[in-house]
Amino acid sequence: MVTALGSLAAWSWLLLGQGMFWRTDVRLPPRREPAAWPSVAIVVPARDEAEVLPRSLPSLLAQCYPGEAEVYLVDDGSRDGTGELARRLAAEHPGLPLTVSSPGEPAPGWTGKLWALRHGIALARSGPHGEPAYLLLTDADIAHEAGSLRELVSAAETAGLDLVSQMARLRTAGPWERLVVPAFVYFFAQLYPFRWVNRPDARTAAAAGGCVLLRTEAAVRAGVPDSIRQAVIDDVSLARAVKRSGGRIWLGLAERVDSVRPYPALSDLWRMVSRSAYAQLRHSPALLVGTVAGLALVYLVPPAALAAGLAGGRPALAATGGLAWLVMAGTYLPVLRYYRQPAALAPLLPLTALLYLLMTVDSAVQHHRGRGAAWKGRTYPRPSDA
Repeated sequence: MVTALGSLAAWSWLLLGQGMFWRTDVRLPPRREPAAWPSVAIVVPARDEAEVLPRSLPSLLAQCYPGEAEVYLVDDGSRDGTGELARRLAAEHPGLPLTVSSPGEPAPGWTGKLWALRHGIALARSGPHGEPAYLLLTDADIAHEAGSLRELVSAAETAGLDLVSQMARLRTAGPWERLVVPAFVYFFAQLYPFRWVNRPDARTAAAAGGCVLLRTEAAVRAGVPDSIRQAVIDDVSLARAVKRSGGRIWLGLAERVDSVRPYPALSDLWRMVSRSAYAQLRHSPALLVGTVAGLALVYLVPPAALAAGLAGGRPALAATGGLAWLVMAGTYLPVLRYYRQPAALAPLLPLTALLYLLMTVDSAVQHHRGRGAAWKGRTYPRPSDA
């Protein structure tokens, strides 16, 4: 009963005191078109992305932007012909100019993505049109609807923002995607409530790496990407660096930005989460134990208390567990609506949380076996060991 009350107390706090993380109405702030459109360089790091590039790159090339804009695709040692495919797509879908380049293998102490971003940013800043006012850092699996770039720049210019990031709507086509993907956004917002991120006086900082519009001047001031070159969770590290250097940042949910990467099997989603989960915990066994205990208390205790109370004829225990589970499911409903998923998935959040708990433990196990933070043929050590 004490544990069940503790879980209910935790949900009361999460409902009212965690920045209203469960709300999904944080969208691009009010904006107006600038009198003069600033120049933008779109930098796309890509490694073995031939599967998704035909659905993402044409959407960038087709952006109708009134100012100077060009695309830099950085082929990070792909083995599937990503660079050649990008050039072919540019020929088939004429639009914004495209430059395809390769930086070679990352220097010691760099992650592959940040090494590619460093190369792309350097190319953009030395381009034929001079240094761009903004950098749009977007992943190779992200498709932008028409007008996406205009809306991002308008928001940044209107509000004087140095970083504008939208969390792309991830794919939810298969059963495992429907079960796991909305919860990914839900948990992220719980860790980094968007309203706190967007307050200049708050310490909370985060971004969604699939779509980041960054003022070039702010990037230089924050020393990125060099200052975060070892970061596995590079989007959060980028936002922290910009905010620490005095920049104004904004993060919200996307309306015109979608991920086209499929995760058809549970193993695909498992790898996506486990590759960086232990890095999120700073590779700390103590934080791992605390996280597992916290996930169990918050997500697993309510259904267990309800079941135990019903089975043992203890109505107070059943009511406490049931109320905590009800609050949990209620806070999950807005995210499910955002993803156009049925409300019937809300009571299954404890099951999804159990999967995330196991993914986090597996992330730590793989790290201690020397296979932590593995992605597309590369394994990254913890920053202190790099």
